[in-house]
Amino acid sequence: MLKTAVTEMLGIEHPIVQGGMMHVGRAELASAVSNAGGLGILTALTQPTPEDLTKEIARCREMTDKPFGVNITLLPTINPVPYDEYAQAAIEGGIKVIETAGRSPEQFMPAFKAAGIKVIHKCTSVRHALKAEKIGCDMVSIDGFECAGHPGEDDIPGLVLIPCAANVLKIPMIASGGFGDGRGLAAALALGADGINMGTRFVATKEAPVHENVKQRMVEASELDTALIFRTLRNTARVFKNSIADKVVEIEAQPGQTDFKDLQPLVAGVKGREVLDKGDLEYGIWTAGMVVGLIKDIPTCEELLKTIVADAQEIIAARLAGMVG
Repeated sequence: MLKTAVTEMLGIEHPIVQGGMMHVGRAELASAVSNAGGLGILTALTQPTPEDLTKEIARCREMTDKPFGVNITLLPTINPVPYDEYAQAAIEGGIKVIETAGRSPEQFMPAFKAAGIKVIHKCTSVRHALKAEKIGCDMVSIDGFECAGHPGEDDIPGLVLIPCAANVLKIPMIASGGFGDGRGLAAALALGADGINMGTRFVATKEAPVHENVKQRMVEASELDTALIFRTLRNTARVFKNSIADKVVEIEAQPGQTDFKDLQPLVAGVKGREVLDKGDLEYGIWTAGMVVGLIKDIPTCEELLKTIVADAQEIIAARLAGMVG
């Protein structure tokens, strides 16, 4: 076992957290990760309504008696999202760990604290991590440039970002972006983190509620198979490189200011969900991190976590220890 501030604070066996992913963070995956000794995460906004989140929490609890959390991503949306109601559903559902992302969760902190909830805020910069610490977050998940989804606009990779954050933070830190094996876990701990967050790697597991075509394409992919879109809009997103992503990049490369209306039909979230559900890999965009280059199989979550932890322990206790003269 690897005992860290993450395992102690979250009450889990291994310092490995499943990232909150739209359309993927459902009870099947979250319960499998938790049963394997990590922390599974349900994604609140994957559920159409707060009432549906309540049902999903209950469904997940039927599938595991281990701790699991809920992700609430706070982003500007075309249609208003009842964030307060989603937060209340998590509180009333007895959730004790909430991962927030996007804008500051400060307005929700009093209610979370009153309910005894541990709050992990996902950040893409040291300055945002320090703000999260200041408003009372219990832990931060620091997201390097390698990550899937939104890496921020600073373009700082984890090898630099993680130790920069470790130098100044007083609260525990989870390393996120580019992690998928035991080498990554050992490296994260060496860089000053207390555990790792994996999103993309968990998509390519047997329990992930994703079409087999998607999983198999990730196994075949290299580290070059992601693309950065929305750079001109200063809302950068890392997605799997396909014809749709190429088209978005092509439009953004045209002279003049990018109009999101030109991109909207290509990047609609409903199309991305169809990719994950039906397996037509060129129908829409879907998020994936550079770690796809390390994915070579589709194991169960239990097999994956067991291998990662065993490999990390061997690296720390044998390989690195053997280098100390």
